[in-house]
Amino acid sequence: MIFVFDLDDTLYEELSFIKSGFKSVANYLSSKYRLPQDRVFHRLLEIFEQYGRGNTFDVLLSELGYYSKKEVLKCIKIYRYHPPNIKLYEDSEYFLKKLSNEKIYVVTDGNKYVQLNKAKYLGLNKYVKKIIPTRIYGIKYEKPSPFVFFKIAEWEKVTPANVVYFGDNPYKDFVGIKKHGFKTIRVLKGQYKNVYLTPEYEAHLKIESFFDVDIKQIN
Repeated sequence: MIFVFDLDDTLYEELSFIKSGFKSVANYLSSKYRLPQDRVFHRLLEIFEQYGRGNTFDVLLSELGYYSKKEVLKCIKIYRYHPPNIKLYEDSEYFLKKLSNEKIYVVTDGNKYVQLNKAKYLGLNKYVKKIIPTRIYGIKYEKPSPFVFFKIAEWEKVTPANVVYFGDNPYKDFVGIKKHGFKTIRVLKGQYKNVYLTPEYEAHLKIESFFDVDIKQIN
């Protein structure tokens, strides 16, 4: 069996990366404009909770009176490439260690440099055969596209039935691959843990923790 994992909110808490990035941005802005760092950080969190992260820095800089496109881009750069203070969930680290003799891949959407940087700081390279940001093949191959999963099956010379994928997002993680015969397991964590969709979008199995996984049952 080939084991494939999503990254954000499956192996670690994505909110920890967001907070870590906001702290780096707050440090930059407080130093440049002589602002209270804690106040900037907490305001970033408030804006994120209200609007999402799409325009968090635009809103903050406009409120502070320092808005410019250049400054927004600077904040985005700091956020994306800062050394993040993140760690694996306890149960996911346990499970990865348990799979030490297995072939493991990580398939993740988003900015490829950011995702690879996250993987680096999580120490995933010691557990995983290959970390694949889907965008290296193009945005159209992000999940729910099955493209990367077929690549893995091809590389390992196995059928989809011999590939199991763990993810957290029912909107995109399973619908594209389940119909092709890949095994799917949903980890009930992160922002989607209380979201339930029609069977087409749901995984074959649901778990609350990697401590609950019986490898023999998967095989």
